[in-house]
Amino acid sequence: MLGEETEIYGGFARVYDLFMDDIPYDEWFEYLQGLFREYGINSGTVAELACGTGEMARRFSKAGYEVIGLDFSEEMLMAAREKCTKEVLLLHQDMRRFELHRQVAAMFCICDGMNYICSKEDLRDVFHQVSLYLEDGGIFIFDLKTDYFYRQVLGSRTLADNRENASYIWDNVYDEKEKINEYLLTVYEAVEAEGDLFVRTDELHRQRAYELEEVRECLEKEGLSCLKIYDAFTRNTPAQESERVYFVVRK
Repeated sequence: MLGEETEIYGGFARVYDLFMDDIPYDEWFEYLQGLFREYGINSGTVAELACGTGEMARRFSKAGYEVIGLDFSEEMLMAAREKCTKEVLLLHQDMRRFELHRQVAAMFCICDGMNYICSKEDLRDVFHQVSLYLEDGGIFIFDLKTDYFYRQVLGSRTLADNRENASYIWDNVYDEKEKINEYLLTVYEAVEAEGDLFVRTDELHRQRAYELEEVRECLEKEGLSCLKIYDAFTRNTPAQESERVYFVVRK
């Protein structure tokens, strides 16, 4: 493992969209909205856990849904506020202990947000809050990167990317026994007023891979029913080589 835990999505939040510019958010939105529509969620209020910089929240709002977005990182929420209209309610909350002012028709958490929940106890805490604030019959959809992805695709290696005004170095280590993935992310961000001066930020990120049955058991213990598990962006059953899976859950 890489060392002591530090704040995540602090400095990295300011350059997150710069380095994640290859994510096909429109395709992800169409897939997610399609799943909601299959289960009758065509309107109403949806809450996004770990909403990040607001890319999905603003798309759901534009599609006519009332949207609540919550995230643990105030810096990510600052970026989201710049994108989203004032109709999107953005809350600085930990999804293990979040509170809403009323129940909602649906919730979702994508783009690895649930992988940051690194113990089954914390996973149950998230599911408990979801169950508390979902309407009866409400739908919760979330994704998870798999052990296969961390072990065979990402692995233990160093990644880097360099742009005109920012760069990062990503030192990744995956513990196959504990199924914990850690990466030390070092970000260099240009200070515009100072010419060649860069600010350095170091963040230690920790994620976990779960067996599908582990997740299903945690859901059931919190009164949630797992309706479907899909290989991401398909309607296919997950395969051994699936890199990301989607859970469709009903209260």
